[in-house]
Amino acid sequence: MHIELDDELVGRIDEVAGPRGRSGFVRQAVEAAVAQEERWRALESAFGAIPETGHDWDDDPAAWVRAQRHSDPRRAG
Repeated sequence: MHIELDDELVGRIDEVAGPRGRSGFVRQAVEAAVAQEERWRALESAFGAIPETGHDWDDDPAAWVRAQRHSDPRRAG
């Protein structure tokens, strides 16, 4: 793989990672970018998975949330 970076960006990378840390820094940055893209794709694929209506919380979402919180015996308070 061949990647081109301009001198200014390489200099900025060196300031953060050090000249001997370039490969590791770039690897981590690419892994983070790929993971973020995968998360966005997963979110986008889930859009519309829950119908707009027909839920227990439709009439009063705040009351539904309160009831859910109070129904959990692990919750303190």
